[in-house]
Amino acid sequence: MGERISPAEAKLPQTVARYWHTLRHLKPVQFYGRAWAKLHRPRVIVAPAGERRRNWASWVPCARTASMTGADRFCFLGVERCIAWAEDWDRPDWPKLWRYNLHYFDDLVASDANLRRAWHREHIQRWIGENPPAQGSGWEPYPVSLRIVNWVKWALSENVLDDEAMLSLAVQARWLTQRLELHLLGNHLWANGKALVFAGSYFEGTEAAAWRRQGCEIVREQLREQVLEDGGHFERSPMYHAIVLEDLLDLIQLAQVYPKLYEESEVLDWKTKAVKMLHWLRVMSHPDGEIAFFNDAAIGIAPPYEALRKYALALALPWEEPAIDGVTKLSASGYLRLQCGEALVLADLAPVGPDYLPGHAHADTLSFEFSLGGQRVFVNGGTSTYEPGPERQRQRGTAAHNTVEVDGENSSEVWAGFRVARRARPLKVSVVGTANRLCAGGAHDGYLRLPGKVVHRRAWQLGAECLEVVDDLTGLANAAVARFHLHPDAKITPESTIQLLDGRTIYWSCLGGSASIEADTWHPQFGRSVASQCLAIRFSGSRIEVRFRWG
Repeated sequence: MGERISPAEAKLPQTVARYWHTLRHLKPVQFYGRAWAKLHRPRVIVAPAGERRRNWASWVPCARTASMTGADRFCFLGVERCIAWAEDWDRPDWPKLWRYNLHYFDDLVASDANLRRAWHREHIQRWIGENPPAQGSGWEPYPVSLRIVNWVKWALSENVLDDEAMLSLAVQARWLTQRLELHLLGNHLWANGKALVFAGSYFEGTEAAAWRRQGCEIVREQLREQVLEDGGHFERSPMYHAIVLEDLLDLIQLAQVYPKLYEESEVLDWKTKAVKMLHWLRVMSHPDGEIAFFNDAAIGIAPPYEALRKYALALALPWEEPAIDGVTKLSASGYLRLQCGEALVLADLAPVGPDYLPGHAHADTLSFEFSLGGQRVFVNGGTSTYEPGPERQRQRGTAAHNTVEVDGENSSEVWAGFRVARRARPLKVSVVGTANRLCAGGAHDGYLRLPGKVVHRRAWQLGAECLEVVDDLTGLANAAVARFHLHPDAKITPESTIQLLDGRTIYWSCLGGSASIEADTWHPQFGRSVASQCLAIRFSGSRIEVRFRWG
């Protein structure tokens, strides 16, 4: 009789494979950068700051919702808390992302910030006194980076950083130069570089000039890699795209505040890429003005398109509203926009992100979102938490998106909070547009790893009064289900209709599968979950055709 294998032993080969498929894509710098971040403890350098450089204009901020609700009260991610004691800055029982936001100081440049100037001054003083150098999450490189930028912006908004704050700002910049996030790269390293540019511009002297050179080098290299040819950010998250776009507009304004400090050719490159990024964001936004939910995405973290458009115009960028009717193909990113009259489809035929940096990826390949007459109808699940656990895993999974799940598996192996092992690759993307109908299609190989070697193919056909979605599976699938997640304001009925708030009715029908209506949740913001519905269609064979019509 063979030796009995324990469940833990049976799981071991799967665990090893998962780690292998996760780690094999990483760059060498991410391995030794992680070791360096864990082991290296740089010396805190406390020395007088350089003189403040004279600025030639005051800071004009991008519109942002205020987060301070009192002198010691803050609302982040939909949760309001009081910072009553020094230990509240880093309470382990509060989510880390909430604590990170507390250390960003975004409210310093939020809307009507001048009305909270006294709170801000006290907030800065408290932070310095209650967060000793190198201690706590407030001294991790990412919050340090965002805080440096916000303190400099506040000082450029006709406020005064006292000597203690000036010293602290210099200490933070020195600390950051020794804690660059080379193990993470992506938007984190970008934020590090931007912060060094800001600190190096604010102060005079040789030390500040070294910060500025280092920051500019990071910005230059990361812009080259992170902004794709179509203007999209390479992590394929509309939310992070908008964050990086605001950062880029901030750099452009910084060059205007400190004229002749930057090469004209470099500033021109920033402007060229900012215009491309603004166009991309316009294409990937719904008629309600907010972003589509692909990969990690939520409303309220980054400014929406309209706020960034106004910010760009205030900086005199050459921007003209693009015509986006018909088909708009973002080839480098892998997204499609199909618009026919009042009907809009935004489709994901993209890789999950850079191979070495899929931390914000969801298993959403071939998913889509749909708006009609300015109202969202079909929505991906969104993102309400970054805390590792079952809910984070569920929100990243295929079942939370408008696409097909096969044999209960995710199209890409998302795991932990920010990990991806084997990932789906898009295949055979096609787009055809005629006067009355827009057609697009593609496939992915994410299910080839399953025993049945399944390939999922999907086609969309959009007209002024009809949307057809056709899914084909080749290979052997034991069970497959296509899901269409409805916006909370769209109500599905057993009579095969969807009722919209504006009184419209969408009629739906399907061939090749059995339909059911399921309870669902939508997560438009961090910390928020809204009850909704889902239309689930289980395959009877290898093909289903779903039609939605209105008019």
